[in-house]
Amino acid sequence: MMDVVLINPCDENAVKNCLGFKVPPLNLMYLAASLEKALMSVKILDDDIMQMGEEKVTQLVSKMDPMIVGLTASTSNIKKALKYVEKIKKTLPNTLTMIGGPHTTFIPFETLQENEFLDLVVVGEGEKTVVELAQNYSKYGVKGLENVRGIVYRTPDRNAIKIRETQPLIVDLDSIPFPARHLVPFHAYGVSKDQEGDMITSRGCVYSCEYCSSSLIMGKKFRSRSPENVVDEVEELTNEYKIKNIAFLDDTFMMNKRRAGEIADEIKSRGLDVSYVASSRVDMVNKDLLAKLKDSGMNTLYYGVESGSQRVLDLMKKRITLKQAEYAVESAKDAGIRVLTSFILGFPGETADEIDKTIDFSIKLNADYSQYSILTPFPGTPIYHELKDKKLLDTENWDKYTVLKSVIKYENIGLSKKFVERKLAKAYLKFYTRPKYLLEHKYMFKVMVETIFRSFILPKLNGGTSEGWYHEINKQMP
Repeated sequence: MMDVVLINPCDENAVKNCLGFKVPPLNLMYLAASLEKALMSVKILDDDIMQMGEEKVTQLVSKMDPMIVGLTASTSNIKKALKYVEKIKKTLPNTLTMIGGPHTTFIPFETLQENEFLDLVVVGEGEKTVVELAQNYSKYGVKGLENVRGIVYRTPDRNAIKIRETQPLIVDLDSIPFPARHLVPFHAYGVSKDQEGDMITSRGCVYSCEYCSSSLIMGKKFRSRSPENVVDEVEELTNEYKIKNIAFLDDTFMMNKRRAGEIADEIKSRGLDVSYVASSRVDMVNKDLLAKLKDSGMNTLYYGVESGSQRVLDLMKKRITLKQAEYAVESAKDAGIRVLTSFILGFPGETADEIDKTIDFSIKLNADYSQYSILTPFPGTPIYHELKDKKLLDTENWDKYTVLKSVIKYENIGLSKKFVERKLAKAYLKFYTRPKYLLEHKYMFKVMVETIFRSFILPKLNGGTSEGWYHEINKQMP
């Protein structure tokens, strides 16, 4: 009998799947590592790579007869995840079913009310919670849930839903074991020296952007791992998994400039031959630091610029300026670091002219890559609550929350859904079809031809969608 089985459901809504862009589930690997450290037996089933579906996954799980089954889900695939829960609970009624992630963290009661087969929701940071949960449930059964912090659960008689006290955030991130990468089939993702290995070196965000829920999940205080601990994991990726390209997935990798510089120094001192991608706010740029990061292997820097209108940036509570964005991009490129900029179109209150300004500003910045999305009010974000209170959400069908489709009643605020979606397509086309851009990035020409066919021609032939553009460009980012 297995103690815990963790499942990453297949994501039918993500066009990345049909384009072959998949990565191991880092969140589940973190949970699994903590459970293994507590001497629990754990299995990870990544159905986003296996593509078996809930029926076959349930058959596989039933053979393991686990004490607990846990799933992770994004907003856009929560409905799919709950189908796994239902199937598994019907087959294994004595197995405890749980789910976690940002979506369910912010609407745990609604999630439990929607699906009678779900036993509990893990709220927020999960490493401590899943260990407490497994230990208490193995000793005391359902009654043991009363001793577990950080969950919302169904009572033993299943007639009520209770919320437990909040789980304190983990202060010492070095105490968290490295993700249990040995529990996923790395070869199936096409992982090689040309593939990225994802890492998280810090948690928490001191900012409160209207469209983001990060600070509400991981806290407003910036918590970070030590440079030595970070580079120990980099070394594990290079030695054990033969990965040379690293992606630091922190919200604000350069929040602590001194620490970022020490990570670069540690990589250099150990003689590690790696390339890595990281993110930064545009107001955290330091030219000397960029030079040091470049020298240690940084090849791409991600900036969330979000708008080309200062008024809209202020509406977003982004707390940056357009001048800072220009300086940040220029400084990175001067250091020889490639730049990826991201932008959000259709923020409530934004005008049609300001959307065009954003597209034009993205071109003016002339980053190496640019990604665009439509404002999507995910549960938990400040803008979600504002739009819900004003009855401006067009739908809460979570399948449509893909950042590529309009889910807001734009007609009530001066725009239209079709208009915003057309602007998204225009942004990608205008940025990536510039002759000068294609001359400077010749390898992108082939990408353009393939993407246009897959995203705009093939869907018309097959009656599909045109969302492939966004994901194909993301797939090509170094």
